[in-house]
Parts: sequence; structure tokens; C-alpha cells
Amino acid sequence: MDQLSLFDSEEYFRFPKELLEYTDHFLPEYEASQLEELLIRVAPWKQRTQKMYDKMVLTPRLTAWYGDESRTYKLGGNDFNVNPWLPELLALKQKIEESSGYQFNSVLLNLYRDGNDSVAWHRDKESELGNRPVIASVSLGQVRNFDFRKADDHRNKYSLPLQHGSLLIMKGDLHLNWEHRIAKSAKTMKPRINLTFRLVNEV
Repeated sequence: MDQLSLFDSEEYFRFPKELLEYTDHFLPEYEASQLEELLIRVAPWKQRTQKMYDKMVLTPRLTAWYGDESRTYKLGGNDFNVNPWLPELLALKQKIEESSGYQFNSVLLNLYRDGNDSVAWHRDKESELGNRPVIASVSLGQVRNFDFRKADDHRNKYSLPLQHGSLLIMKGDLHLNWEHRIAKSAKTMKPRINLTFRLVNEV
């Protein structure tokens, strides 16, 4: 995969393929644009709340969840009612599975409406995802930087611009040792949709 640039530096870091794989044009541009327009229009977007510093706050993005059956999934202590697959999402899931060899049963959609929307530093290490989860992330719309840092060493941060129609697969020990985020931006940003395909253990 392409090297990730170190913030404000000419230094680079190359993740091993067993941790991270990136394909910048996994979807042709016209397919990615059609899917983006469809999801913005039809997905049942919701703004959820989460606990932060003993307060319940609104998450700075909108989400929607689709899965194999219309049942409740538990993830990170929260219950999610999944929506039945849209044909377009099911076709994308199957394309990723054929390309990667991994299987998924659900997809979490995040809508970043502008530069004020973000997701804080975190690791996808919920027990419902298993010990070494594989997450396939498709980006649609505005290019946003996907930042990484070591979980036990925050001095260096690395950044990968996620292109429209790109596929990023996170796997192996990545979620044990690395954190990631989408930071807020003071620049003018158009909407971006992130689709994270996962294999979630059912409740």
C-alpha cells in the first residue's frame, strides 16, 4: 500500500500488509458517486449519544446500520437495530468479500456532513468483533485524512487521505496496537460517507 505521511514531516511509515491494505480506486468514480447520492437520500441517518467525561453528548456525525437480518446487534455497549440490506450495499459487500477473501455480516455507515464532523481516537476492539477483527472501510465523497498513532506512544501521528471510492482493510493486530481517527477540519468540506463492513457476533 501507499506510505502514510508523518504529520508536518517528510518521514513516512509503511504498514505491513498483514495489518493494512489500501486500494484507492476500488470503485469506479461513477459507481462511487451514484452510491453516495443514494445513501445520502435513503439511509435512515441518526445522530446518537455517547458518554464522554461523565456527560452524554451527541456524536459529531450521523450513522446508519445494515445487516443480514433485522435484529439487534450489540457493539461497544450500545444496541443497534439493523436495517435489511439495500441491494446496492449487498452487492458491494459481495464484491469486497470476493476481492479480499473475508466475510462480513453487517455494515456501519457514518456520514460526515462537513469539516465539523469527526470521530475521536479509538480502536475497534469490542468483544463483539472478536480478537483480531477485520474491518473493510469504503470511502465516498469528500477526501478526508485518516490518522493513525501507536496506542502506547502518541508522539508520532501518520495520515492517509482516503479517496472517493477507495477501500481500506484493517486487520491482524492493528486494532490491538494502533488507534485511528477522522479529525475535525477548519477547511470547507463537502459530505463524506464511510462504510465499515464488519463481522459482528450476534446477541
